[in-house]
Amino acid sequence: VQLQASGGGLVQAGDSLRLACVASGGTSTNYDMGWFRRAPGKAREFVGRIRGSGGNGNAGNTYYADSVKGRFTISRDDAKNTMFLQINSLKPDDTAVYYCAAGRSPLRIGIREYEYDYWGRGTQVTVSS
Repeated sequence: VQLQASGGGLVQAGDSLRLACVASGGTSTNYDMGWFRRAPGKAREFVGRIRGSGGNGNAGNTYYADSVKGRFTISRDDAKNTMFLQINSLKPDDTAVYYCAAGRSPLRIGIREYEYDYWGRGTQVTVSS
């Protein structure tokens, strides 16, 4: 499975962005998918994840890091093999490279990097104050 993230850019604080992650070489519905980010000088961190159709009845279930709850929304369109990350009320602290990842559904929790098998290259989001 290959993942390609897009949609990043230079925005002002308070703006919104929608990132997309397109999966190819596999059927996205079989995968839990997640977003991570790496801010300058920091380790990569979990942002959120969305369940695939792993047979546990939780397809579409989302989970977010506390730091982004209420501003970030993950969705998916499996007909297009695409996952989205809607980011509202952007803050300078959101400046980071955003990565998408996929792991065969169901992942145990889906908040740890090691749970994911496939990673995209990332898309840069820069928020100016």
